[in-house]
Amino acid sequence: MSSHAQNEQQVVWAVVGTDIGPLLLAATHEGLVNVVFHATDSVRDKALDRLASRLGTEPVEAPGSPLLAEAIRQVDAYFAGERRDFELPLDWSLISGFNRQVLRELASGVPFGAVVGYGDLAGRVGQPRAAQAVGVAMGSNPLPVVVPCHRVVESDGGIGGFGGGLETKRKLLALEGVLPEPLF
Repeated sequence: MSSHAQNEQQVVWAVVGTDIGPLLLAATHEGLVNVVFHATDSVRDKALDRLASRLGTEPVEAPGSPLLAEAIRQVDAYFAGERRDFELPLDWSLISGFNRQVLRELASGVPFGAVVGYGDLAGRVGQPRAAQAVGVAMGSNPLPVVVPCHRVVESDGGIGGFGGGLETKRKLLALEGVLPEPLF
């Protein structure tokens, strides 16, 4: 394999500290490919094994990589309240079909400080009866926070589920001014 082909397959990662705990960020030459909540050693190791299996190459820890630098900067600015939107290249290779369609609509159509119902999001992609499938798409989101699945809520006003845990979802919605700050 040529060195150019090896570079095409490179996956770099770093763990960054945030107000919701450590996040693992992973990127390829295409863009940010994965964000993982609660990136303790065991969670991180499982996530890296899964990435290696899915992408066919062993991820390399490289917090100083140019592939990660802008993502780290924007994540830090978001949690500092200095950034409302992520403007990053994204590698969508970990998701396809309906799930990718829903997540792309979410990323482009639900801004900071807004929420959308599962059924409303289903309607936006032309599948108005697919609210449960939208929930599955949110649960399989490889790019949480950046692709803001925390902004999807139940139509009756409930907060809905969240792969990062409901406390994390509440904190993200509070950061965006949708919910009051938690008292403790």
